[in-house]
Amino acid sequence: MGTLLMTGASRGLGRAAAERLLRTQPDQHLLLLVRGTNGHRLAAELAERTGNRKVSAVPCDLASLADVRAAVTEIERQLDAGELPALDGFLGNAGLQLTSTTRSTAEGFEVTFGVNVLANYLLLRLLAGRFVAPARIVVVGSDAHFGDLRHNLVLVPAPHWTSVTELTTPRPGGVRDGRRAYATSKLGVLYLVHALARRLPEGVDIYTYNPGFVPGTGLARDADPVSRLAMRTVMHAMRATPIGMGPEAAGVLLADTFTGPRPGDSGSYVDRGKVAPSSAESYDETREEELWAAAAKLCDLD
Repeated sequence: MGTLLMTGASRGLGRAAAERLLRTQPDQHLLLLVRGTNGHRLAAELAERTGNRKVSAVPCDLASLADVRAAVTEIERQLDAGELPALDGFLGNAGLQLTSTTRSTAEGFEVTFGVNVLANYLLLRLLAGRFVAPARIVVVGSDAHFGDLRHNLVLVPAPHWTSVTELTTPRPGGVRDGRRAYATSKLGVLYLVHALARRLPEGVDIYTYNPGFVPGTGLARDADPVSRLAMRTVMHAMRATPIGMGPEAAGVLLADTFTGPRPGDSGSYVDRGKVAPSSAESYDETREEELWAAAAKLCDLD
């Protein structure tokens, strides 16, 4: 019996994954990080739907590193008080895809990179010593990081990696810039996972998970009306293609990958349940270590 910490369980594939975990892992406590005051309501809804009452929530806005720190403090308090069983899993499903690069986090970082990369970095840095082996960490990535026709049908521009200082700075930009920032942040997730895989103790595995193209997750809720209509109509038809999947099926597969047999070596890229190579650009230890050092500085850590 242990505690699985999860972000992004409110809707789409994350909601489906949370329900699947509660139904198939009755001895596991599911702890949700939820923005604002909606966490207890979400936990109650999940308990009602699944019949499993071992679900609770801690408030946390991932667009605020101060909120992340406060959430970790509360999680540690509950662990130390015996209110939660030992931490043995993390499922980082929360992510943003916006239509600009002008918005910022509470600390002033470009919000896509701030939520998709820095929030995961800070959470996992602060909680790294709390995981009890055997433990599994999964951070949801995207095949958008490939930036090619085969993987994203040119719907998302290819990532453009520069200095972490530049990537975390809000800047003028429209829809394509916002989508490029998303692809770049998902490349950053891979760099973060690789760096953590070299640092986590034996028995604590970490993976990047690609769910594929999943219309209906709410990822495009910041898009213009035409794009949202396309996601609801034409894009939904792509669920029947090899690159598409509905939120329910994608969530079930994500949950089963998390709880099933060890997918592969720690640091691997898991593509819809199977270990596969990520892009050639994603294997760059120099960038990985530069990101690690820069994120530590931005988050005021050693």
